[in-house]
Amino acid sequence: MKLPSVLIADDHIIVSQGLQSLLEDEFDVVGTVTNGRALIDAARQLKPDVLVVDISMPILNGLDAVRELRSEGDDTKVVFLTMHAEAQIAIEAIRIGATGYVLKQAAGDELVAAIRASMKGRTYLTPFVAQDVLQLLIGSRHRQEQQLAQRATHKYEVLEMLAQGRTHQDIAEAMSLDREVVEAYRDEMLQTFGVQTTLQLIRLASQMGIVSVSPVDLDQSSTNWVVVELSSTQK
Repeated sequence: MKLPSVLIADDHIIVSQGLQSLLEDEFDVVGTVTNGRALIDAARQLKPDVLVVDISMPILNGLDAVRELRSEGDDTKVVFLTMHAEAQIAIEAIRIGATGYVLKQAAGDELVAAIRASMKGRTYLTPFVAQDVLQLLIGSRHRQEQQLAQRATHKYEVLEMLAQGRTHQDIAEAMSLDREVVEAYRDEMLQTFGVQTTLQLIRLASQMGIVSVSPVDLDQSSTNWVVVELSSTQK
């Protein structure tokens, strides 16, 4: 039975030798390299099943080396083995496609488990950084949700003021926004509602109960929004 093949990248030869001894009973260690550029060349040539990669290496660090491989369409499993316990670095490693993140201090206990998980299509994250990573991700998601909520509120305010017949410049000044931002909100709403003009947007929003505009205003003062559209492009 063919063993899964592993390529090791670490600039400390003694570490590479220790890793090879640790892995050789269960995996076929097809090579060791000492810098990121050599890792890329060896990965292209040897096409291993898993890359065990240090982050801090000369010439090209491990993260950048993996980024380059990914940009070429290489989807080899990657387990980072590093001294870096910062959650932000672990998140970046996962973002570029790492299937494992293990600290060198726990290599003996976790590296084999991480490679096994990678071979099964799972991602292994060392418990030493897992909690910090989770907290960062939750915080980031909360900030994104706040930004989306604020964006939605701004769009509604823009829509209300458009329904009042106000120009883009008036709305921008009232909301302390750049006029270009207001115009972008309007364009996004036109696309979302599937209409072509501000008047059509206001008519539809009124029919849906999103804004309050009387039928008389829409029927008898339709030219108001035509004037608004023309004037807003000139200010």
